[in-house]
Amino acid sequence: MYVTAVHDTEQTIARNRLLPVVVIDDAAAAEPLADALIAGGLPCAEITFRTAAAADAIKAMAARSEMAVGAGTVLTVEQVDRAVDAGAKFVVSPGFAPAVVQRCRDLNIPVYPGAATATEIQMALDAGLGTVKFFPAEQLGGAAMIKALAAPFRQVTFIPTGGVTTDNLGEYLALPSVLAVGGTWMVAADLLKNRDWAEVTRRTRAAVERVSR
Repeated sequence: MYVTAVHDTEQTIARNRLLPVVVIDDAAAAEPLADALIAGGLPCAEITFRTAAAADAIKAMAARSEMAVGAGTVLTVEQVDRAVDAGAKFVVSPGFAPAVVQRCRDLNIPVYPGAATATEIQMALDAGLGTVKFFPAEQLGGAAMIKALAAPFRQVTFIPTGGVTTDNLGEYLALPSVLAVGGTWMVAADLLKNRDWAEVTRRTRAAVERVSR
């Protein structure tokens, strides 16, 4: 069942090729944010556990059947449970945490741990995972580093996040080993704070159009 869950989730992420990484302070903003992303052509999001509003925001967005919502910055088993209870369809962590990975597998929830080195990628493979988050992407060497790591790990796919923008996302998406890219520029903190949903939609649509070229 875990393999099936991973396949279905990765098909959705791969189809969109973009994963907005959201830091949300007020769960009341979740529904209009979902509307803005859907209007921009991107019905998915990673809601990070960096604020107290994360679980409620996931619950609100997951209620939209067209939205694929996951939990990010998941550091503990307790956060895994809270995320899944709220309706998260996948879990993302900044590093490789064996307990988090095992809990996700126990719950049949796809998990994408952060991996910045060959050793961490090997750990993910040993845990039965085939896709990892590459974070922080730009600081670690960007697309060139992923290309280098993909050479010995040909069965692994990457979701680079950190420093990715519309200006450089093409470099990442040109790599066969990149499943999708994660980024905050479409859902920047100032846009959420000011409830500028029109700008969220505009940036999202621009990113979607950039991917489709």
